[in-house]
Amino acid sequence: MSSQPQFIHYPEVREGPLVPYKNEDQSIPVFRGLPLAIGATLIHNVSFIQSYFWRNAGFDVIRDVPHLKQYAARYDPTVIPVLDNKSNVPSELPVPSQRRKGSSGYYTSADYHALYKSGDLTPLAVVEALMPLIRRDAQPAGKHSIAFLDSQVERVRAAAEASMKRYKDGNPLGPLDGVPVAVKDEVHIEGYRRTLGSKLDFTGEFKGTSWCVKKWEEAGAIIVGKTTMHELGLDTNNNNPNHGTPRNPHNHNYYCGGSSGGSGYAVGAGLVPIALGADGGGSIRIPSSFCGIWGLKPSHGRISGSPTVSLAQTVGVYGPMASSIEDLALAYRIMATPAPAEQDPSSASFPHPLSTIPSNPNPAPKTIGIIPDWINRASPSVRTIFDRALAYYRQKGYSIIDINIPYLPEGQRAHVLTIMTEIASGLTPSQISSLTAPNKVLVSMGMWQISGQDFLASQRLRNLIMCHLAYLFKQYPGLLILSPSTPIPGWKIGGEGDLTRGLSDGKSSVRNMEYVWLANFTGCPAISCPAGYAQDEGSRVPVGLMAMGEWGGEEDLIAFARDGAGILDLSENQPSIEEETDEKVTGLRVPHGEGALWEDVIAKARQYGSKA
Repeated sequence: MSSQPQFIHYPEVREGPLVPYKNEDQSIPVFRGLPLAIGATLIHNVSFIQSYFWRNAGFDVIRDVPHLKQYAARYDPTVIPVLDNKSNVPSELPVPSQRRKGSSGYYTSADYHALYKSGDLTPLAVVEALMPLIRRDAQPAGKHSIAFLDSQVERVRAAAEASMKRYKDGNPLGPLDGVPVAVKDEVHIEGYRRTLGSKLDFTGEFKGTSWCVKKWEEAGAIIVGKTTMHELGLDTNNNNPNHGTPRNPHNHNYYCGGSSGGSGYAVGAGLVPIALGADGGGSIRIPSSFCGIWGLKPSHGRISGSPTVSLAQTVGVYGPMASSIEDLALAYRIMATPAPAEQDPSSASFPHPLSTIPSNPNPAPKTIGIIPDWINRASPSVRTIFDRALAYYRQKGYSIIDINIPYLPEGQRAHVLTIMTEIASGLTPSQISSLTAPNKVLVSMGMWQISGQDFLASQRLRNLIMCHLAYLFKQYPGLLILSPSTPIPGWKIGGEGDLTRGLSDGKSSVRNMEYVWLANFTGCPAISCPAGYAQDEGSRVPVGLMAMGEWGGEEDLIAFARDGAGILDLSENQPSIEEETDEKVTGLRVPHGEGALWEDVIAKARQYGSKA
């Protein structure tokens, strides 16, 4: 950073107990179809069945963790950096220059901005090309509408016309002006319902737009619609029988990942270069990994969704997803503008994001920490990609060290228990009865099986882990904790029945969250970067690399991601398309091959503009 930060609410710097890593896969049955519907009804209504599944999932082990009585409970993981130069904020955003790389690359905000400035394209042509593709209310529905809950067409057109006029007058608002973006259905947007992926309406009395989205709009971004999500954000595959489940744009046999799967699809399929996600247990990083894009989970409390209140209050955050690291940085720096103190005291206490951009373009090499036994649990194909990325960073001058974090398996259970408690506490019995069968099971468990003793033990364990992380960050300044984003190479769709009736696969859910939960539970920032592709019967499945940093260290993570831009070029699993394009292909590639889906929005916008 530009100056060494001090912190508010920093944990006690205290090395945790030396506990050998030990984890066993949980024995949780898979339910689907009629058994799922029957099981959900029984678990929702019969307490001894709830107790059986509770014990079977291993949640009762948390209260028995040794050392907990030595730590007070910590209910809020927010840690706020305070910079000496907080008032010295640059007047302008850094302007992204990264453009599309050949016919196989993704478009970026810089592509749109350059075309608008030259007059070769207009924001109105872009939205007119996009609307038929994403509208759910059109006849027939748009080709990609399954990823979008709603698009308020007249609002979208009005925003595009206003942007077009600014470019025509030579006064664009900045690099995001006129760029189409999508927003997860978890925040408030004026004119849109807020359903959280359910059949319910959580809009409430507020009729405006959440702060982080408002910042994008004030920068000129065009919100083209709200994206679908896993119901209540309560799983990581993005299966949603209520509104439909978009298939992975890289491989239609796989899920997009969740719960921000609609946003992951929108970026991965090329519809928008930037989308908003929310992350309470990997819900930005998992779909970013599965869809082959970048995703940033900021520090807890950093980005204001005011007045949106997350159901998972102490673990959930809002953040950007993007098809380029420069767009990820741009979107983050705009949406992280602190909110007024009267709206959001936590966000208001953070330094302005532009003041945290390093003044030195070539900072000293960082330190990467890995936990070998934890990493060893990744699937072989994921581990191969991770090892290749680790070797790449070693060549870039990063130091690689082994570290230890105590009680990781127990911590993951404590994180899940915390989410279940917080979400259950925010719902009424009538709302619970309207949920899909899988979530009826989870919320019922959270409402009836979690005792005060369980919850208190979980928050003590949160504090234990945070204190140990503080010890690691002080012992190794600049430490980044590295892992795969998820230990599995995608989540395969079990069949059409799962898409229409839902799926309860707790074992896969826990497995999928094995690395991501730590950043949510402790409030640390984390980033998922595309790192390669696993193969499945001739098709490819993206695999992500994740780094977690110290509280307030988002810019360190962005620099880390930039340093790793060449990892994809080393991937042995990168399918070759040079023969078709007669060009050398580097970096991130759009979905390609059988079962892949990608939309050339700018080409379609040019066609629309030529007809207009």
